[in-house]
Amino acid sequence: MTGFAEIRFKGTRKDYFAYDGLDLRPGQNVIVEADRGEDIGEVSATGVIAERKCSSSNGGCATPAPERRVLRLARPDEASRAQTLRADEDRVRLEARALVAKHELKMKVTEAEWQFDRNKLIIYFTADKRVDFRQLVRDLARTFRTRIELKQIGVRDEAALLGGVGRCGRELCSSTWLPELKPVSLQLAKDQSLSLNPAQISGCCGRLMCCLMYEHRTYVEARRRFPREGQKIRTATGHERVAAIDIWNDTVSLKNDEGQRRTISLDELKGEVSQPREKST
Repeated sequence: MTGFAEIRFKGTRKDYFAYDGLDLRPGQNVIVEADRGEDIGEVSATGVIAERKCSSSNGGCATPAPERRVLRLARPDEASRAQTLRADEDRVRLEARALVAKHELKMKVTEAEWQFDRNKLIIYFTADKRVDFRQLVRDLARTFRTRIELKQIGVRDEAALLGGVGRCGRELCSSTWLPELKPVSLQLAKDQSLSLNPAQISGCCGRLMCCLMYEHRTYVEARRRFPREGQKIRTATGHERVAAIDIWNDTVSLKNDEGQRRTISLDELKGEVSQPREKST
């Protein structure tokens, strides 16, 4: 029976492969079919889990079963060879940066990745604008004697590829365990009543922190118990507007037309409210 596996490569690069007759488990190094050759990667998921991850990924699964296959488990000598290639990528990155500087291109080489059989070399880069790198590709191919793929990535992917330490003091989620980089909007911070100061809610990449997503659903569900901020309601003291809510202490701050403000518990408010209005004014 044909199996289904998710294989991770350097950084956040991953792909999906079929396999037969192999007992694959997460963490194992495997040799897979690649573009005109072979590559080495690590099993990150198999079976139903891999299929679900493939279906929910940005591109989705193009076919019921992946066209490329896992060829075999990596032998110890092949795993050692892969480590040698990883070490050589530091040299490649420096030489690629030198060639970029020579051509005076406005792009930043972030990382390099050899295909296992050295039939292809991927150069990851960031750039603010479109770059004409045709001559650079020719020079890179001449220097490293292999096919070159220049792959432009965003600043979030760059942080995931290089790694780092976040404001929390831990390694970046994107470079350790986060399976996919999903869009993060400012609304997530607003829903959680967080400071909107970019310096406090931005990560190493300069974009909004991925962790703003983690507790967002909890906040949204908790807010459903409260009246909307800005909503005008009729209470025991007259008409008041909801100035703020505190989901942790179960309190609501109210302000009347004279600007007087008071804070009461949610239960007290429910006892006072006689006829809430649907519209905010």
